[in-house]
Amino acid sequence: MSDVSANLTEIQARITKRAKKWGEDPDTVTLIAVSKQQPIDRVEAALEAGHRVYGENRVQEAQGKWPELKEKYDGTELHLIGPLQSNKAKDAVALFDVIQTVDRPKIARALADEMKKSGRNLPVYIQINIGAEDQKAGIDIADADAFIAECRDVHGLDVQGLMCIPPAEEQPAPFFALLGKIAKRNGLSKLSMGMSSDYEIAVQFGASLVRVGTGVFGARG
Repeated sequence: MSDVSANLTEIQARITKRAKKWGEDPDTVTLIAVSKQQPIDRVEAALEAGHRVYGENRVQEAQGKWPELKEKYDGTELHLIGPLQSNKAKDAVALFDVIQTVDRPKIARALADEMKKSGRNLPVYIQINIGAEDQKAGIDIADADAFIAECRDVHGLDVQGLMCIPPAEEQPAPFFALLGKIAKRNGLSKLSMGMSSDYEIAVQFGASLVRVGTGVFGARG
């Protein structure tokens, strides 16, 4: 699986080049290797290559592979980057290290309750429905400021940044810029944005985390 290692090296090089071009610090950009629906041998190839930050979309799928992998590979950090149902909050808090998809009050309450019970105060990101798309998760832009405040002040969540997925058929740059504006006015410095097709543009607009799946692992199994 040397191609996985080579892909990681190439993507990191592209991140560094784009960051330096636009005056960003490449060391502040984290590559999240999105391992959803990927064969375990590809994931292990990335782990063997030394990569330690991964993203999964579904709690149940992650439960099937990551407990053993996290035990085997020290320092592994697992991000939930897909929609979370409230009945999976307990499992998510137990397994993941970062929750990137807090998108409604019910989930905020459920996560806060489970973190209190477990003693795990996980970093969270607020997912913004940046393109106002009916089919996508995320808090509405108009409600973002109030929801961020609620997550912090009412639920006591450790809100570290914002996350978004721009509309697939539109240029992503304006949406990345808008996410940055929402973050700035709420005193947030971290932005999770950019995937395999647009992570270099995301870096240009200040991404702290980019989520790359097929670019690292190839087509899903």
